[in-house]
Amino acid sequence: MTAPTDAPPAGSSRHSPGRLAFLGLCLVLIGVNLRTAFSSFSAVLTEIRASGSVPDWAVSLLTTAPVTLLGIFAPLAPVLARRFGPKRVLLGAMALLTVGLFVRPSEWGAAGHLPGLILGTALCGAAIALCNVILPSEVKQDFSHRLGLMGGLYTAAIVASAALGAGITYPLFRATGSWSSALLSWAFPALAVTLLFIPVAVRARPVRRSVEGGGTNVWRSSTAWHVTLYMLFQAMTSFSVFAWLAPILRDRGIDGVTAGLMVSASIGLQILGSLFAPTLAARLWDQRALNVTLAVMTSLGFALSVLGPLELIWVWIALLGLGQGALTAAALTMIMLRTRDSHTAVNLSGMMQGVGYGVGSVGTLMVAQIHQSTGSFVPAGYAFLAIGVGASVFGYLAGRRRNVDA
Repeated sequence: MTAPTDAPPAGSSRHSPGRLAFLGLCLVLIGVNLRTAFSSFSAVLTEIRASGSVPDWAVSLLTTAPVTLLGIFAPLAPVLARRFGPKRVLLGAMALLTVGLFVRPSEWGAAGHLPGLILGTALCGAAIALCNVILPSEVKQDFSHRLGLMGGLYTAAIVASAALGAGITYPLFRATGSWSSALLSWAFPALAVTLLFIPVAVRARPVRRSVEGGGTNVWRSSTAWHVTLYMLFQAMTSFSVFAWLAPILRDRGIDGVTAGLMVSASIGLQILGSLFAPTLAARLWDQRALNVTLAVMTSLGFALSVLGPLELIWVWIALLGLGQGALTAAALTMIMLRTRDSHTAVNLSGMMQGVGYGVGSVGTLMVAQIHQSTGSFVPAGYAFLAIGVGASVFGYLAGRRRNVDA
């Protein structure tokens, strides 16, 4: 039995320097589109609720479902990559993301905006799940000689995506007077990148490989489970930040513009953290100390943003931003550092993001339920201290110098 892929053996590249540079640019630009769907919705959530477009039950659904969908669709990515080739799956996923972003703010007659929000969010979640899984394996495949650099660039792009959504959406709302117009604007960058990536996907011709080239069965590896659980606790914090940090700040009395700037500043610092973490991780003998340090920084930063003195809110925001960006990048870098080839990398990526995001969506749901039942975000602050303990334990285990295919 054989399976197709569009990639050459790990550690080699059939791309000319010019095409390799263009591919790297495309992968980074894809990353720039992978979090705007989440952070843009959060940025205008208060206005959407005030418009009466979204009932309370739908708020929990729309903040939790995207992360759940990342988990549901992530295991499908390795299967599709073997069948159609990873670059073609990336193209299809970007096209699906574009459709979802166009559908999300649409109005459906008497039903209002709710059907569009639900359907568009579902399409976006499915598309982002596929891109999330395939991007690390593509970096390992085509940029194995520059893992630290490309790992930092594409994870920084993903973090920048969240910053753009958080920082620009509310000003767009103020300029247009319409939250639906503000959300619609994010469909156009996705469309542009989809069109840009078409030549790359068309040139990627699948080749035949034996079943042995399909990679290790990562589900039987204890190291793979440590990496996966590290991702799970990271995801619980990360997507809770995207979905709830702006509402938390506004609940503490900070106005919408300032809250948007704070979230944008925090995520801007995430970009800095995500740039250095992959290079540092690749140079270290193992990543135990790094993983634990980043987990502690992130959990403390988030908890203190909820519980700490408001006069020091910029300090807590900065701590959260640096920690979260580096933590996300470190977790994704484990995919490349704990595998020997791109096939195993995509399998590990599918596993860790399937389980990590699928179960990690409990974080956003937990915050929603805590706030709905108590009217306060304070209990969530304590909960994320506990989540930080879990991230520290499994970050330590994942950081040991052991491959999943050892």
